[in-house]
Amino acid sequence: MGSTDQVYKIPLLQEGSSQEGMGMLILSAALPLISTGPHSWLSWTDTVSYQYIIVFVGLYMAAIGYGALKPCVTSFGADQFDHTDEEERNRKSSFFNWRYFTLNAGSLISGTIIVWVQEHEGWLWGFTIATLFVALGASVFLLGSPVYRYQRIGGSPMTRVFQVIVVAIRNFSKELPCDFSLLHELPEQSSSIEGSKKLEHTAGLKFFDKAAIVLSSDCESVGLIDTWRLCTVTQVEELKILIRMLPIWATMIFFCTVLDQMSSTFIEQGMVMDKYIGSFEIPAASFQSVDVIAVLVLVPVYDRILVPVFRRFTGMPNGITPLQRMGVSLFLTMLSMVSAALVESKRLQIARAEGLVHREVAVPMSIMWQGPQYFLIGAGEVFTIGLTEFFYEESPDAMRSICLAFSLATYAAGNYLDSFIISLVPVFTARGGNPGWIPDNLNEGHLDRFYWMMAGLSFLNLLAFMFCATSYKSQRATRTA
Repeated sequence: MGSTDQVYKIPLLQEGSSQEGMGMLILSAALPLISTGPHSWLSWTDTVSYQYIIVFVGLYMAAIGYGALKPCVTSFGADQFDHTDEEERNRKSSFFNWRYFTLNAGSLISGTIIVWVQEHEGWLWGFTIATLFVALGASVFLLGSPVYRYQRIGGSPMTRVFQVIVVAIRNFSKELPCDFSLLHELPEQSSSIEGSKKLEHTAGLKFFDKAAIVLSSDCESVGLIDTWRLCTVTQVEELKILIRMLPIWATMIFFCTVLDQMSSTFIEQGMVMDKYIGSFEIPAASFQSVDVIAVLVLVPVYDRILVPVFRRFTGMPNGITPLQRMGVSLFLTMLSMVSAALVESKRLQIARAEGLVHREVAVPMSIMWQGPQYFLIGAGEVFTIGLTEFFYEESPDAMRSICLAFSLATYAAGNYLDSFIISLVPVFTARGGNPGWIPDNLNEGHLDRFYWMMAGLSFLNLLAFMFCATSYKSQRATRTA
C-alpha cells in the first residue's frame, strides 16, 4: 500500500463539514431561547428570519458532508483488505454487508431515541445528541489511524475522463492503427496513474481509442507529453469501464424508486388503516422501522448462514456474484409492490363494504398488513448491497471513490423518478370527474392500480437488468500489475 495519507484526510474533512452543519442546526434550535432572554438584541421577527437561514445552511452543509463522506469511507474501508490475499479478499464482501448493517443501526437509533428526545425535550437536545454521535464516530475513526492501510491518490479521475473525451473529439478524423499495440501507453510495468494498475486494451467503444493515437507532433516531444493532447490506453479503458457499467446503474434506479414508496405512498396507505394494537397507536410513518429491523435481522442471516449455503452450491467464496445479488433485490422489491397492491385491494374492498368510500377516515383493517411489503423491501436492501460491491470491484483502482459515489446517485435519481411518476399519475387518471388513483381521499381512489403498475414496471426493469447483467463482461481480468 502507498504511504501517503491524503485519502485518509478526505473523510476527516467531510466529517468536519457534517459537524459544522450540525452545529448550525444546534444554533438554530437555540435562537428562540436566546431571543427570549432579558438582554436579547433580537426581535421575534429577526429570530425567525435568522433561524430559517441557519437551518437551511446547516442542512446543506450536513448533507454535503454526509453525501461526500459515504462513498469515501466505504472505499477507504474496503481498501483495508489486501486484494492479493485470498482470505482478506473474501472478508471484504462481509465488510460491505456489515457496513450496511451499521448504517441501518444508526437509522434505527435516530428514528427512535433521537426522535423521542426531540419530541419530549426539544429540538436543541435532539440536535446536540446527534452531533455528539457524529463526533464520537469521528473519534473512533481517528483511533484506527496507526493501523490503517493508505492508498496513493492517482489524481482527479474526472479530469482524466474529460481528457479522454476532449482528445478523442480532437482526433475524430484520425484513423485508428490496425495494430492496437501502437496506441500510446507507458513502457514501464506500472501505470502512469498513481495507485492504479495498467489496463489492457479491450475491443468496443473504439471512438475513445482515438484519444491514444500517437501523432508525429507527439513523438517530437517525448517526455513532455500534454495529457490534454495524448492519453494512455489505461486512461481510455477507465472511461470504457464507466460506460459499460452505465446500463447496470440505470436499471438499479427503479429499485430506489420502489424504495421511495416507504416515505410516500406506504405512509399514505397506512394513515387510512387501523393503526391501533389494543390501546397502543402505531404512527404510519413509524412503521418504516419494519424495514430497518428486517435489514438488521437479515444481514447477519445472509452473511453467516446464506453465504456458506450458496458457497456449497456455487463454489464461489462470496456465495453468489454481486450481479446475482442485485437481481434478487429487484425481484424482492417487485414482490413488495405486489404485496402492497393486494393489501390496498383488500382495504378498498372493506371501505366499499363499510360505506366509507366518500369519507376520509381510516378503514377497519390493521396496519400490520403492511408488514410484508416493508419486510420485502428490507430483504431487497440486503441483497442490493451487491450494487456497492459491484461498483467497487469493477471500478478502476484509482476511481473507486467516484464510482461508489456514482452508485449512490441511484438513490437520488430514484427519488426524482418517483416524484415524476407520481406527478404524472393524476394527469392520466383524474379525468372527467374521476378522482384518479391517488386522490386526497384514498378511499375514493385506486392506489392498488398504482402499485400494480409499479409491480409491472419492476418486472420490466428486472428483465432489462437480466439482459444487461448477462451481456456485461467483467474487466478485472484485463488489469496487470
